[in-house]
Amino acid sequence: MSPCIYLVSAFNHCCKETGFLMVFKCRDQNAALKDCLTVHYRDSAFFEECKQEYIKEKLEFQRTGVAAKNRSQKLPTSM
Repeated sequence: MSPCIYLVSAFNHCCKETGFLMVFKCRDQNAALKDCLTVHYRDSAFFEECKQEYIKEKLEFQRTGVAAKNRSQKLPTSM
């Protein structure tokens, strides 16, 4: 599990608690989250893993015409 998940949770909680003032009150959580995510974005192994996953999903879409997010949905049965 990514260590960033706890920072996402903290940022999410802060935003829910402060509403419109989140822009000002959640700066520390936002900065910590951006720092954590930047580490992953600059990691070449992580980049390659994401690239391979993207290519796999793209090829599957080209083969089936069904987007990855819609693949798990059940198709309606005929009447």
